[in-house]
Amino acid sequence: MTKLTRLRGFQDQFGAEVELLSLVEARAREVARRYGFSEIRIPLLERIQLYERSTGETSDVVAKQMYVVKHAQEGGTADAMVLRPEGTPGVVRAYIEAGFDRSDPEQRFFYCGPMLRYERPQKGRFRQFHQFGVEVFGRADPASDVELLVMIDDLGQDLGLELDFEVNSLGCTQCRPAFREALLAFGRAHLASLCADCHARLERNPLRILDCKNDVALAEQAPKSIDYLCPDCRRHFDTVLDLLRSTEVTVSVNPRIVRGLDYYVRTTFEVTSRALGAQNAVAAGGRYDGLVETLGGAPVPGTGFAIGLERLVIAKTGSSSGSPTAGESLSRSQFAAIAASGRHAPLIDAAVIALGDQALTKAVALARKMRHDGLAVHLVSPARGLKAQLRRADHIGARFALILGEDELSRGVATLRDMTAGTQRDVSLEQAAKAVSAPTAGS
Repeated sequence: MTKLTRLRGFQDQFGAEVELLSLVEARAREVARRYGFSEIRIPLLERIQLYERSTGETSDVVAKQMYVVKHAQEGGTADAMVLRPEGTPGVVRAYIEAGFDRSDPEQRFFYCGPMLRYERPQKGRFRQFHQFGVEVFGRADPASDVELLVMIDDLGQDLGLELDFEVNSLGCTQCRPAFREALLAFGRAHLASLCADCHARLERNPLRILDCKNDVALAEQAPKSIDYLCPDCRRHFDTVLDLLRSTEVTVSVNPRIVRGLDYYVRTTFEVTSRALGAQNAVAAGGRYDGLVETLGGAPVPGTGFAIGLERLVIAKTGSSSGSPTAGESLSRSQFAAIAASGRHAPLIDAAVIALGDQALTKAVALARKMRHDGLAVHLVSPARGLKAQLRRADHIGARFALILGEDELSRGVATLRDMTAGTQRDVSLEQAAKAVSAPTAGS
């Protein structure tokens, strides 16, 4: 009788491996709670058109890596479906289908679960793997991009990992056509040096030559997207970099980052760990402002990222087996406390409201410090006025609002507003976290 074995590129996980993966996931969930995200669960099976219209037919994911399932319908036709290769398109579909794009556009979701891609297996790359991801809808401001990078850095610090951040801007529908034409001309001029895949994709999507694994040296000479940014995209990207400096998250600008998915615009990023080998990426993401509309929804902006949980485990333990090492900082009791908490939706301790650019810089850093103190903090969109931001704080159920404006900055304080009692008082910036945590904070 033929011995039955697992399929190539798939894993069986036992004991300590499963526990450590669960512990890393629990830490990610806890960080998401502190940032005000609620969980969403989406199907493992989706229509193939969802990825063709979003991820893009020229992407490696759609062109080479999807597991396609065909099911004969009663009418005799076959409906092509796929096992999900990534999370964002499914979350966007669910967001639209639930009507959030029109009834309540600003939403913050996180998801966690298996993804499947037909890739060449190697250390850190499996055909079934687990991702933890977040999606932010209804925020077009640079601060929402920055918070995602800070969130990943916070998770890295929680896990004791040193991470490297690279960012780029791909521009928007106004300025990207000129960049695309420059790349197309470059590709045609160097056609003989391009690999077979780039030959096939060049005319349809020249951006693919920038993330080709075979033409790395040639891509270094290619036009750079940041040289073609329109004034609005340049201002957005400069603000992202300025705000990141205020959070002490060190990033480098890498013009080759285009992310192999068609829906990205403006800010894109990749996060790597030096503890890994060739497959050193642990997280990636960016902005996708046109994706909701492309999939049939309202013109709602969005941004997000995904983290490979197995990659984090390997980076943490130094082995693909995932066995814990001496000095492991994640304990069973910590995991048990998180798992037993029974949280389903985030309890927002404080909504931080910034009025003006200087206040925003301070607010981003203050929100991060408060999260380090274990508080769940929501940084409200600075594109709104004070009344609208307070309404948003009330809508998300924040216990308190911390208001930072020019007057508060000049005095080194924030206005602490009790959202239930309607009372408010000044608190020093150094004591903001303590004031929110205290039972009598709003009295």
